[in-house]
Amino acid sequence: MVFTGFPKDFFAFFKELKANNERPWFEDNKQRFRESVQAPMSEFIEAMRPRLAKVSKNFVADPRPNGGSMFRIYRDVRFSRDKRPYKEHAACHFRHAAGKDVHAPGFYMHFGDDEVFFGGGMYMPDPKALNHIRDAIVARPAAWKAVKSDRAFSKLGGLGQDHKLSKAPRGYDPDHPLIDDVKLKSFFVMDDGSIRLAQSAKLPDAVADTFAAAKPLMKFLCAAQGVPF
Repeated sequence: MVFTGFPKDFFAFFKELKANNERPWFEDNKQRFRESVQAPMSEFIEAMRPRLAKVSKNFVADPRPNGGSMFRIYRDVRFSRDKRPYKEHAACHFRHAAGKDVHAPGFYMHFGDDEVFFGGGMYMPDPKALNHIRDAIVARPAAWKAVKSDRAFSKLGGLGQDHKLSKAPRGYDPDHPLIDDVKLKSFFVMDDGSIRLAQSAKLPDAVADTFAAAKPLMKFLCAAQGVPF
């Protein structure tokens, strides 16, 4: 498989799905979904496999449409007020090889009809994994500062600030010089792409460059969780 860019219908599919997020429409367009969404996503994931291996050999790029790196399009609506049955974007996650046994860092890709972004880290880790990160920041402040001051990493725009405590978490010094980072509940960095980029053969290399720039953070997170980078 050779990735030449996502087809125009990839993005058109999700634009139409937003206006028709219901089972009958999807069933009528299921073959289109397989050809315009799943197939090029598999090609992209396969194209990322050797590029990801150059960043780290401990993350998995599995192009299978089911059970691999690609997220399912079906939403879990059992406990949600939002009963739309389908996700209105495509996504894939390059999980750490140890991810089945521990909460580990990963690289993430998101493609919507009006947004494209990609990066890596740990999104809302469970309490045990989160405390491992916080403890590592407190125990190794110089190493954490080196992550944030890394030139390539800094160009990505810094850590996401969407999930953060208003006060110091229990057991951590509220006057610690790195307390603002300790308050974070997610540790990830994302880079914005574009529809134009996603439709070109340049996408895998651009994504690989972002993944490489995120290495300082990913190495720190892996060390905090006790898994190899």
